[in-house]
Amino acid sequence: MIKIMGDSTCDLSDEIIEKYKIGIAPLTININGKEHRDRIDIKSDDFFAMMGSLEENPTTSMPNPVEYLNIIKDAMENGYTEFLCICMSSGTSGTYQSAEVAKEIFYEEHPGSSIKIHVVDSKSMSHGSGWLILKSALLREQGFSFEELVDFNETYKINVKHFLCVDDLNHLIRSGRLTNASALIGRILKIKPIMSMRNGKGAIVAKERGLNGVLNHYVKEFNKRNDWEITDFILIGYTSEKDIADRLMDKIRQETDFKGEIYIMQMGVAVGTHVGLRAVSMYFIEKGHKRDGLLLNELSGITEMKNGFMNKFRSK
Repeated sequence: MIKIMGDSTCDLSDEIIEKYKIGIAPLTININGKEHRDRIDIKSDDFFAMMGSLEENPTTSMPNPVEYLNIIKDAMENGYTEFLCICMSSGTSGTYQSAEVAKEIFYEEHPGSSIKIHVVDSKSMSHGSGWLILKSALLREQGFSFEELVDFNETYKINVKHFLCVDDLNHLIRSGRLTNASALIGRILKIKPIMSMRNGKGAIVAKERGLNGVLNHYVKEFNKRNDWEITDFILIGYTSEKDIADRLMDKIRQETDFKGEIYIMQMGVAVGTHVGLRAVSMYFIEKGHKRDGLLLNELSGITEMKNGFMNKFRSK
């Protein structure tokens, strides 16, 4: 039997976690000197309600290896013999390293064990690792073997496309989740930045004016990038304003040919600590592996403008 595991930054809903029996190792959030286990001691709505009035910036810490070991031990008692652990990007958190330590400890304590454990560095944040976890659970239900699930994750993890827009870059800058160069660009431009993952870290890849521009960008890029053979569901994330996520889902339904499932899920406290209020995100699998960046997006915009002018000239 295959047990699928992750850490609490996967931000999957309780319903999905319970349905597919996903093991979750919680991160710890320190709020005004008091520690809280993500998803256990504090819930997202309660945290976002107090976020604006906090005296100090909350901090997060990775799960203790014991958290992963406990998941493995409990699952073994229920007949599980294969463990696939999909963690937040090692470039933004120590969760992957903690899971690897847990794996080493397990084999030291059980030399010669036939138990299989594989830890995936998802290169993703939030629902990015959540996408891989949910997809793995669906593939497991379809009869995929442990080795096939490992191969799928290691092959497609770099194709999980992230789009994240935040109202305030300061949370990401203070936590180190955004590169200094990207942070500087965002501050100078004073517009809504759209972030994705680059080499396992968050980076600004586009800029838009206003929420409508952000949502339009998400949908336009989805139509250009989506791998229609692999993406059978989309994950939309939000922190404090679900209506923004609802608007994005409606646009996808109206302006794309996507007919699959669209899940809207709230980001957890650990992720919310770093992205702040009114954040909205979108995750799917892109075809190939296209590198995007602010300069490339600007050049693309210029080319589109030139083509538009040429079409006008020809119509005269």
